[in-house]
Amino acid sequence: MKIALPSRQNMIDDHFGHCEYFSVFTVNDNKEIISLETIVSPAGCGCKSNIASILAEAGVTVMLAGNMGEGAVMVLNDSGIDVLRGCSGDVKEVVEKWLDGSLVDSGDSCHAHANGCSH
Repeated sequence: MKIALPSRQNMIDDHFGHCEYFSVFTVNDNKEIISLETIVSPAGCGCKSNIASILAEAGVTVMLAGNMGEGAVMVLNDSGIDVLRGCSGDVKEVVEKWLDGSLVDSGDSCHAHANGCSH
């Protein structure tokens, strides 16, 4: 399984469409992180770029993100990528929390939110 996170300096970038890069973690069947790669973010708005197809071609099936508009969620979903919003903090810690089942989607869509990942 591959999990992508919009990133800036190894932290979740709260704005999916303007992140510096995507951190892509590969996880084995035992829910262990076995590798990390980065995919450069294309220029322009996330939902209007080709990032969904790039991530899907790389094998990504889950996106753990901060804030994201409904358009971006739909484009990612159409590419076979499930989206969980409302995440913040160190990208590896966010993946580990998702793997142990302690994250839930905040439902936040491009508006301010005070909480980080829901626990």
